[in-house]
Amino acid sequence: MVVDQPTFSVLGTLDVRTSGRPLRIAGTKPRILLASLLLHANRVVGADLLVEVLWPRHRPRSAHANLRTYVSSLRGVLETAGARIQARPPGYVIELSPDQLDMLLFEDLIATARAAGRTEEAFDRLSRAFTLWRGTPLAELPGSPLWDRRLQSLAEVRLGAAEELIALRMARGQYVEAIGELRGLLKEHPFHEDLWQQLMLALHWSGRQAEALHTYTTVRRQLVTELGIEPGADLRRVHAAVLAGEPPPAATAASPVPPGGTAASTPHQLPPDVPDFTGRAEAVAALTRALSPGERRSDGPPSIVVVAGAPGVGKSVLAAHCAHAVRAGYPGGQLYLDLGGTEHTPADPGELLAEALRALGIGEADLPCTVHERSALYRSLLAERPMLVFLDDAADAAQVRPLLPGSGCAVLVTSRRRITELPGALQLELDVLTPAEAEEFLGRIVGSERLEAEREAASAILSACGYLPLAVRIAGARLAGRPSWSLGVLRERLKDESNRLSELRAGDLEVRVSLDRSYRLLPDDAARAFRALGLLGPQSLPGWVVDAALDRQRADDVTDVLVDVNLLQLVGTDPIGQPRYRLHDLVRCNAREKAGGAPERHALIRVLGAWMATAESATARLPTTLFSLTSVKATRWNLTEDTLGRLTADPLSWFDAEHDALVGAVRLAADAGLAESAWGLAAALVPYFDLRCHFDEWRSTHRVALGAARLAEDRHGEAAMLRGLAQVGLYQDRYAEAREMFRRSLTIFHELGDVRGEATSICGLGAVNQFCGEHLRALSYFRQALAMFLAMGDQSGEAYARQAIGRVCLASGNVQQASKWLGEALRLARELGDSHREGCVSMQFGRLHDLVADPDQAMRFQGHALDIFESLGDLHCGAYAMQGLGGLQVVRGDQSHASDQLERSLLIFQRLGDRSGEAATVQTLGELHRSAGRTHLAQNYLHHALTLRRELRGGAVLAGSADPQALSGDGWRGLEAMGSPLGLILDGNTVE
Repeated sequence: MVVDQPTFSVLGTLDVRTSGRPLRIAGTKPRILLASLLLHANRVVGADLLVEVLWPRHRPRSAHANLRTYVSSLRGVLETAGARIQARPPGYVIELSPDQLDMLLFEDLIATARAAGRTEEAFDRLSRAFTLWRGTPLAELPGSPLWDRRLQSLAEVRLGAAEELIALRMARGQYVEAIGELRGLLKEHPFHEDLWQQLMLALHWSGRQAEALHTYTTVRRQLVTELGIEPGADLRRVHAAVLAGEPPPAATAASPVPPGGTAASTPHQLPPDVPDFTGRAEAVAALTRALSPGERRSDGPPSIVVVAGAPGVGKSVLAAHCAHAVRAGYPGGQLYLDLGGTEHTPADPGELLAEALRALGIGEADLPCTVHERSALYRSLLAERPMLVFLDDAADAAQVRPLLPGSGCAVLVTSRRRITELPGALQLELDVLTPAEAEEFLGRIVGSERLEAEREAASAILSACGYLPLAVRIAGARLAGRPSWSLGVLRERLKDESNRLSELRAGDLEVRVSLDRSYRLLPDDAARAFRALGLLGPQSLPGWVVDAALDRQRADDVTDVLVDVNLLQLVGTDPIGQPRYRLHDLVRCNAREKAGGAPERHALIRVLGAWMATAESATARLPTTLFSLTSVKATRWNLTEDTLGRLTADPLSWFDAEHDALVGAVRLAADAGLAESAWGLAAALVPYFDLRCHFDEWRSTHRVALGAARLAEDRHGEAAMLRGLAQVGLYQDRYAEAREMFRRSLTIFHELGDVRGEATSICGLGAVNQFCGEHLRALSYFRQALAMFLAMGDQSGEAYARQAIGRVCLASGNVQQASKWLGEALRLARELGDSHREGCVSMQFGRLHDLVADPDQAMRFQGHALDIFESLGDLHCGAYAMQGLGGLQVVRGDQSHASDQLERSLLIFQRLGDRSGEAATVQTLGELHRSAGRTHLAQNYLHHALTLRRELRGGAVLAGSADPQALSGDGWRGLEAMGSPLGLILDGNTVE
């Protein structure tokens, strides 16, 4: 009988077929690689082992890279064969069904034949199995010592199956066929006494007694001459039976009793439930519901539940707790197998099946030889007695599949890896405890009274543990073992992240060891990425960070590996569609401990370079980029053009999504002593901080970067950061501080010969003087800056300087000169396509038209400015435009709209800490309430405005009067003409 040829054949020369036609695999090494994977089909073969097979003597330095190349080429060829090689830590696996590979089909036929007993079906399956053999397995390839164990096992299975087939032939009276097969086997196994016994019996029962006796003489001589031993007792008994002329036995029916012949035992192997199990209500409900026998048919497929999660998250504890909750529903027993998925070498499925079969009452001598045979017997036994099977710490799906029952049972799998390939399995992803659950858990260990007495310390301990159950248990164990400790002692010990993992150790419980078990199984690229991620802080990160860390594009495969083994958490998708990831705090501590070498530092530099390059690209698309200063020497690392274009198409949304990560990156660079990267990135963020009014982050990042620049004696960085700090100081009304920092930055830029840097600092000094009422000095600064911009051909700087001069003229009451300078600035802004500059100049024109009593034009310009700022998302400048509109509406008597505009602007100024803007708006609101007859309310507002102005001007009285009531009528126009930090100084444009 002939069976269809499978796609892959190793029982002879290596052969691959698709649609019945041979598929050529070119090259010896790709064929050896494919053969190695096929011999271990459905099991992960380590990359190191494959390298040893391919290069047994002299391994090249590029061995692993060459291996990846061979795998890639094989994947391309095998696609047409309907098979795929998959990367699985720590190597590769080819997953095939038995009908795709002759070796698997052979083993499956043998296993099912043995399960069928001595029946016609068994005979048919054994016969079909032997048609698959075409010679010595992989005879044409050089082979490897690493193949020997698998090939030896295969040979033993073949020999045992051949003996069984011959026995069935003899039971059917097919002695002639049996004789031929036995002679062939004896050429391969000349000292196998069982084969000689069967040959003697076959000859005897076929009427060839003389040949049978001669056969005994032959084998005896052979054993005595070559081995120096006499034939064994069984062979001698057969000799006696031939001499006595005993007839063949009558055929007997196959016994339904499995090998071993004893009634199976009833195992109850569940690990103990923990008495202090806490929380997890939803997970417990889902698991117990899925495992309950009432949820499925007894003859239906097994119920499979996979509990996956990070190291130390409590997968096994949860699984054991739920298994105990449903164990009464499984009177047939409960099996527990530790699969050792986090060990260097996970448990072999064959050994696990042997362990299970022994628990089910199968004796050692009756254990089948192969995985497929053991799996078949295992399924047969469990089909008659539904059980709960707990498979703890699974490495992957390939390890689990042979251990799955055929029907009726429930299977509970735990793994650090997401095992999603098992059809119909319920997937439960386990996270850390909630803060409330963690607190309850700790209280059960150390005592609720002790915890209640130091709740703040307890919260800090739990936060340092990241609410990871293993860490909380260890912390609790340490406190329980030291009853004289206050909780504050442990809190202090856990504060230092660099020493935290050393503190989280109690007896044989240790967080570091638990994490290391997952790390050591990572492929090289994933391990490198993991170490680099440990340096990047606690904030969430986009996936492309791994690209920069590994210095390659599209490293999604590496990210997937880290996510699949639960070392990297997928925390969601941000508003621009990027998946975001983070390391749990303790996992990050572990990764950082391992990241002390030059490769990790280079990875950090590349990641910071990617942040900077992407931030600069996004900044270039923002409407406010004037006076941006850059770090020329800092490393850049560029994403692909399509990725960069997609991310920064909406630059504000990108900055919003990466806000925390970018601020953290400045600190990372400074802490790592990378001053150029620290101040360059801080400078790149200024236009975004300006537009979104993130003044606190602006100030904090610049202070950090300034410290790094000074430590590195980077004078250019120092000047740039002083310039940026001066600007944000100006926004927040710290004029003396701003003036001093502008001067210091100007001095450094001049010493360095940085003309553009000088010009930006001069503009800042002009702004400070103008806002402090020193118009002539301000005008001098702005004219000096204008000359420098003209000499450099910097039109954006020229537009700013012309607008600034126009503002000074406007503040001085010189309407004609103000119109001239502002008109030139507006023309330049429109030529440059600088809508933000156009909005700023439009605000000034609105003020100008108000001064010349042209309210309609004033309203038109202010409204146009507000439209621009709102379209750009610039809240701060928009607030000044609202303020201007509100003031004009007060004069026109449109109190409802005026109040609305002014109240909106006031909220923005107060939120941003802009006291000058707040003062002007409060002043105008006072005038509004006064004109409406609300005298008491008006005086409160006017007094508050005067107080703010005095604070800002060192107690000087505004508008020539100390009496709030004197600031009536047109008094608000005087305040408006004097200006504000944004309106008169920068108009919201970034000067960093």
